[in-house]
Amino acid sequence: VQLQASGGGLVQPGGSLRLSCAASGFTLDYYAIGWFRQAPGKEREGVSCISSSDGSTYYADSVKGRFTISRDNAKNTVYLQMNSLKPEDTAVYYCATGWCTPQEYEYDYWGQGTQVTVSS
Repeated sequence: VQLQASGGGLVQPGGSLRLSCAASGFTLDYYAIGWFRQAPGKEREGVSCISSSDGSTYYADSVKGRFTISRDNAKNTVYLQMNSLKPEDTAVYYCATGWCTPQEYEYDYWGQGTQVTVSS
């Protein structure tokens, strides 16, 4: 059973990245998936999540209008499209399974993170 986040990298301010959260060993269809991030010296924060039932979504105020979460059940993958990136988006991004809320304690299985660096 594994969750793997990928797609991070170095991008200039205003640029875009698409993160992927791929599952192996289990089916993502039945789980809500959340994206969290942790910047150096800061606590991990909930960025976005998507439910398993009706596809409802949550976005942190800091990313609303810039980030879009989606899921492709056929590929067993959840995506986080990040546009208009800002330096303050720099962090390690993690995906996790659980309930669609911004609270860490509602998630029980975490993948390894992927580094996103926004810098000119």
